[in-house]
Amino acid sequence: MTSKGGKFPPQTQDSQPGKQYLMNPLPKSVNPQYKPSKKLHGKVALVTGGDSGIGRAVCYYFALEGATVAFTYVKGPEDKDTDDALALIREAAKQNDAGEPIAIPADLRRGEKECKYVVDKVVSHFGGIDVLVNNAGVQYYAERIEEITEEQLRTTFEINFFASFFLAKHSLKHMKEGSSIINATSVTAYKGEDTLLDYSCTKGALVSFTRSLGLQLIKREIRVNGVAPGPIWTSLQVASLPVEQVVNLGSYAPMDRAAEPFEVAPSFVFLASNECSSYFTGQVLHPNGGEIVNG
Repeated sequence: MTSKGGKFPPQTQDSQPGKQYLMNPLPKSVNPQYKPSKKLHGKVALVTGGDSGIGRAVCYYFALEGATVAFTYVKGPEDKDTDDALALIREAAKQNDAGEPIAIPADLRRGEKECKYVVDKVVSHFGGIDVLVNNAGVQYYAERIEEITEEQLRTTFEINFFASFFLAKHSLKHMKEGSSIINATSVTAYKGEDTLLDYSCTKGALVSFTRSLGLQLIKREIRVNGVAPGPIWTSLQVASLPVEQVVNLGSYAPMDRAAEPFEVAPSFVFLASNECSSYFTGQVLHPNGGEIVNG
């Protein structure tokens, strides 16, 4: 299958919700042309949802740049994703003088206690946190607001927004001057998305959270920024969208294609690096294929 523009070959077998799609081609976390320069050497980074998609690419690039990485994942039938991610990150860490990565099973729907548990786990293992990336998220397709149940709405906010809030709250206890929080928001926060209503609301909340917390932490010299990707070829898209939307993923972007995860990850590296982004806080980067969002 190809997209409307003929440039992107998503694939998928027709599937009912709850079944796994087979992705062909697989999302790409690695760009062989990328040249690391130890921008994050000596830093400890916590990335939520790091076993696949954008999160995996971010973990990999952080390790390439010398950061020691911990990431969360949801324990379940996709544990092979976690093993594969660990192997990829471990290889990057070995080559770039970073510490051994760890994976932490966590259900971020459980609220503040679970978020504190994750932070405490990282701190007990590595002694602190320098970079927090709030990446984990869920989305559910719905054509009408009447289809969105209270349970779905709560789940979407619990994972996409509340967890980001609580992880930041508890990570800050262990952060020093020069640390960084990076929130993964979305182009949908700026342009809206009629079939991802609750998801878009959570991403809009993350934009406001980024701006407000960024201002609050200036005196503590801790920066808070965000990344708002456009259409990215990840399992989240394939698992949650109808087949016809997956096939045409990215065709509405000016570049007429979806991006690979490795095309988004360097934005997180930039924002995590004091060398690159010391004058950035409360800002959002927009790797979205050319969409003008004015925000």
